[in-house]
Amino acid sequence: MSILRLNKVSLVGLTEHKPTLLEALQVLGVMHVIPLQEVEPRSTSDESVNPERLKRALQYLLSSREKRRQVVRLKQFNLSEMLDRIDHNRTQRLDLMARRDFLEKRITDLTPWGDFILPELADLAGQKLWFYLVPNYKLPAVESSGLTWCCVHRDNRHAYVVVLSEDEPDANRMPVTRTFTGNIPLSQLEQNLEDLEIELEAVEAEREALTRWIYQLQRCIADTEDRAFLADVSDQTLDYEDIFAIQGWVAESSVADIERFAKSHQLALLIEQPKPDELPPTLLDNPEKLRGGQELVSFFQMPGYRSWDPSRVVFFSFAAFFAIIMSDAGYAALMGLVLIYYWKDMSSSETSRRLRSLAVTLTATSLVWGVLVGSYFGANAPFSWLATLKILDLQDFDAMMRFSITFGALHLVLANLMMAWVRRSQLEAWASVGWALAVLSCLLGWLQGFHFIHWFVFVIALLAVLLMSNQQDKWQLRQVIWGTLALTNITKLFGDVLSYLRLFALGLASASLAITFNQLSVDVANALPGIGVFLQLLILLAGHMLNFVLTVVSGVIHGLRLNLIEFYNWSLADEGYAFRPFSKQEVTPWTT
Repeated sequence: MSILRLNKVSLVGLTEHKPTLLEALQVLGVMHVIPLQEVEPRSTSDESVNPERLKRALQYLLSSREKRRQVVRLKQFNLSEMLDRIDHNRTQRLDLMARRDFLEKRITDLTPWGDFILPELADLAGQKLWFYLVPNYKLPAVESSGLTWCCVHRDNRHAYVVVLSEDEPDANRMPVTRTFTGNIPLSQLEQNLEDLEIELEAVEAEREALTRWIYQLQRCIADTEDRAFLADVSDQTLDYEDIFAIQGWVAESSVADIERFAKSHQLALLIEQPKPDELPPTLLDNPEKLRGGQELVSFFQMPGYRSWDPSRVVFFSFAAFFAIIMSDAGYAALMGLVLIYYWKDMSSSETSRRLRSLAVTLTATSLVWGVLVGSYFGANAPFSWLATLKILDLQDFDAMMRFSITFGALHLVLANLMMAWVRRSQLEAWASVGWALAVLSCLLGWLQGFHFIHWFVFVIALLAVLLMSNQQDKWQLRQVIWGTLALTNITKLFGDVLSYLRLFALGLASASLAITFNQLSVDVANALPGIGVFLQLLILLAGHMLNFVLTVVSGVIHGLRLNLIEFYNWSLADEGYAFRPFSKQEVTPWTT
């Protein structure tokens, strides 16, 4: 079991020592606090250094491409002044980027017209220049307009027409509305853009210089959140005259730490086991390399305290599902290269390191499965010794369907057996065993041909579901009604097993797309000698990149879906909430 057992701990001390004791308890960081009274929301007193502004400033610096060495040892740090500098830099950068985008678009639009300065009205005897961007197919309408005009530039789509007229031509005489070119010449716009780029580089350099304060900002954010957490817990304690009490859940492995804490601070201590009607938080504990599955489980649904931890099953089954959907060793190798490129970036936090471990497992599993099915970017093995490792054929529909159905059925058998283990002290456990036997008997009957033993086990399994669902203290007739309603889930179970066919379907779709792009590139190369080679490379690159992205997305979505919907429905009966220790945040300094 990787759900740690918890004890309820109550500490009682003197109110005059409460701030010091709570701060020490926060440093210890082993208790999930139980509120003993309602807490009213607190308002932020200093808006200049509120947490949202801090996080915005930190995110702005973290998104910088280049970062400076961090300032770790510092006696004084003016947070308000630093935030003002960061906000000013951020605002200035956004303004410059908006102006640059405007100038770039303006220059792009004006380049076909050329570099010119509009003449004074007196130079043209009161006439004015009017500019029109006319589609080529509408140019005959300009010719028949009777206006004085000139085409100064023309491309494969538009004609750039200048009309000489005292007043703007009527809308019915020109086929399009006029284009506004402005009175600033192209050369001046280009000079403005160059000046602006220099100014933007200076702002970027200042931003890069500010990144040396990232660690200090992280410390400030952590301190702010720690103080807020401490204040909330202080409000949740029960105060009575000169004493106060704090209560919370503590892992059994940390009880000794609490005992030493209570003894050193001269506190009264009471340790209790959870009562049957209490629902403690869920504290998961898995090996570091397998905690990627814990992240997936925590993101979707935290199991109840008295349930079981599906993290390890989800970790390995998700990797297997992802590999089957990808079904290509070449794509797995490409994913490995992407992982290597982002390896350092994925070490910045504990969560990213856990997901990195999961990504390594996905890559390795996909590579092994791709070799077993003998697919390398939709082609055969490039070496003869690799070809000998192929033991499965994606084009063998019957075999792959049997494999997918068998995999899914065994996955749901495991789900029901785990549910039975959780309910082992109740007769309802036999209902879960019944569902597991029903799936197993049908699977063996489908693979081997139905015989008497298969039908016999199937009937016994359904009887267990009928009689053991929703058991009470003593048997009553209404339990048969509940059992009958429970039997209607047989259609749901059948649909869930068939849902695993998506593994075969998506794997076949990925392989078929890869083969199609390969064949299409060969056909183009043969049909167009010379340039066909370039088009062949373009089709291979674009096609396989598109297929790779679709495969990864499908593998993640459907791999998670089979675990967190089909598997969860039969293995978890209740939902819990996460253990949140009353602790201080740790900020680790880093250097570039």
